Amino acid sequence: QVQLVESGGGLVQAGGSLRLSCAASGRLSSINAMGWARQVPGKRRELIAGISDGGSTNYVDSVKGRFAISRDNVKNTVILQMNNLMPEDTGVYYCSAGWGRFNDYWGQGTQVTVSS
Repeated sequence: QVQLVESGGGLVQAGGSLRLSCAASGRLSSINAMGWARQVPGKRRELIAGISDGGSTNYVDSVKGRFAISRDNVKNTVILQMNNLMPEDTGVYYCSAGWGRFNDYWGQGTQVTVSS
């Protein structure tokens, strides 16, 4: 079993930045991919950024150029740096992890609210 704990959410004005952090613990040998997903009311949870253990990254189009995902394999953390935030970025952000995929394990979520 793997435990994921997020931190760093909050309220920010449009155009501002936030940095989300996720600490992984437990059976870390069972994961190699980590990512961040977002869920807004009335919509399904969507993976918005992912990173492999080798450092390869991918993003959904809506966050490309604004968000950056990184990981520290020594500290077992994954970071999501979010810049130029927009009101439509508001939602609950979840850290995720898995082996070759991103949905085996989930964190409890952290709220991000962007005011206009």
